[in-house]
Amino acid sequence: MFDHVKFGVSDYAASKAFYLKALEPLGVEIVGEGVPTYGIELCRPDGTVSLCLFQTEEKPAHLHLAFVAESREQVDAFHRAALAAGGKDHGAPGLRPNYHANYYAAFVLDPDGHNIEAVCHAAEA
Repeated sequence: MFDHVKFGVSDYAASKAFYLKALEPLGVEIVGEGVPTYGIELCRPDGTVSLCLFQTEEKPAHLHLAFVAESREQVDAFHRAALAAGGKDHGAPGLRPNYHANYYAAFVLDPDGHNIEAVCHAAEA
């Protein structure tokens, strides 16, 4: 639905480290980087949609970003990696049947309080 999402962060080094570790289980890596005020672009190597973040003093509203996971195991791995990277739990991995029967997701808050989600829509294997 989008080509890229770019948003400002208050501590570039902390956010860069958080997103690299938290999204590693989903296959996301650095595909481009400039000075902190320009930022970093993160994407799957074979992907076309990217997440970009940059250093700013502005205080934007919190975001909710949901990343596609190919399996429930990837959702679980994302949650563990995000917590290990300093994220705060905002919803442990599990089914969210109020969204739909196979909506399996986990939620964490990043260093700026953004709500970061990994979601798998597939039925359990």
